Amino acid sequence: MPELPEVQTIVSDLNKKIKGDTITGFWSDWGKSIRGKTVGDFTKKIKNKKILGVRRIGKNIFLDLSGGKTLYLHLKMTGHLLVKKQETRDKKQKNYKLQNSKNENYFFDRVNQYIRHKFYLKSGKILEFSDLRKFGKIVLDDRQIVNNLKEIKSLGIDALNPKFTFRKFQEILKNKPKAKIGILLMDQNLIAGIGNIYRSEILFQAGILPERAVKSISQEDLHKIYDAIIKILKKAVKMRGTSDSDYRDTAGAPGNFQNFLKVYNREKQKCQKCDTIIQRKTLGQRSVFICAKCQK
Repeated sequence: MPELPEVQTIVSDLNKKIKGDTITGFWSDWGKSIRGKTVGDFTKKIKNKKILGVRRIGKNIFLDLSGGKTLYLHLKMTGHLLVKKQETRDKKQKNYKLQNSKNENYFFDRVNQYIRHKFYLKSGKILEFSDLRKFGKIVLDDRQIVNNLKEIKSLGIDALNPKFTFRKFQEILKNKPKAKIGILLMDQNLIAGIGNIYRSEILFQAGILPERAVKSISQEDLHKIYDAIIKILKKAVKMRGTSDSDYRDTAGAPGNFQNFLKVYNREKQKCQKCDTIIQRKTLGQRSVFICAKCQK
């Protein structure tokens, strides 16, 4: 699932590429993604709406539209958004070879072929939603209603919100003394944006095992975890996210942070710090990767 750095990359791209544009039409072959509306009704309600701006809370994307409406998208497991010129949709598969040319074109990469929804824009561009497993979610409603949806209101503070200070981090953890730090970092109701990839990387960077109870971690080590959260997420944003699987940016290109991963998905490989073999464990029904020597 795309995490904070991947979603932030998409949001930044959309603000550069389609902010100020107007939606002129919509197509979908998977209406189940659209919550509470038929494809026909959804199309009527978004037509001629201007895109005022794009924002993010955690892993959730919001396109604020004219008329007080907001388009809320969740990419779920395999979703990503592509921005194309109108003519791109008519090109044939043979142009796939362009992805390795000087002017790289990734749109014909296999992972970008699962187009479920298309938003046609006045400029001639198309915003496409590629989603292999069809788990993505689309909601359109009044801005106030979207902002107050239960799943949005229940989100914790965004991990890159300036208000997420070390003191705030301490406040979040103080009522969870027996909880495992590796579980808490993934709890979107406490801190929004951190998922499986960055949990492993953050705890490796801090030198802390994910099974450690909060009460067993010193203030000094908690500060290391907090510093690692900020440092790793900011670097991952700069590297345009991690393309461990399906994630691609709005040009269809992979991110670059997978080239900097220290432990995630490196089971049975040597730790880059100490040569100890990286282990994969299960925590909270998800995989977590550790170095048993570097992390205590």
